[in-house]
Amino acid sequence: MISAFWIALLAFIILFDVGGRYLFGTPLLGATEIIKNSVVSIAFLQLPLAIYRGGMLRTTLLFDSVNPNFQRHLQIFGSVIGLLFFMALSYSSWTPFLESLQVGEYEGEGALRVPTYPVRFLIVLTAAFASLVYLHMIYLDWSGKRDTELSGSSESI
Repeated sequence: MISAFWIALLAFIILFDVGGRYLFGTPLLGATEIIKNSVVSIAFLQLPLAIYRGGMLRTTLLFDSVNPNFQRHLQIFGSVIGLLFFMALSYSSWTPFLESLQVGEYEGEGALRVPTYPVRFLIVLTAAFASLVYLHMIYLDWSGKRDTELSGSSESI
């Protein structure tokens, strides 16, 4: 929901920036910095739902050719790899977040300077949440509840 609103807001920023360049010869000040930081934020905000819905990259050539029991083991393996990756990402992003907060790091020069620490914190937070989603997926696969819970949740969304 937040990322959808953010995308709509970015569309208006881009519209005003392009319109300002075309009609008045003056771009919207700070549009580049806002867009650059927003794209990363939007992508990370959508990660947990993409993981939960099974929207992460997977090669179906091998997956579709094995029996359901082996498919479940492949899903668990992929979830463990995802869990480890996002735990490492969250952990390794913590120090750069603290440093950007302490030094007051900003993107851009002149009229609009955008602070980087909110985006850095969002990366830490959503990577940690993605780890929890992968942990939940491992539980669902291990207990054999993944198909029933995911099919029930997609109908209500």
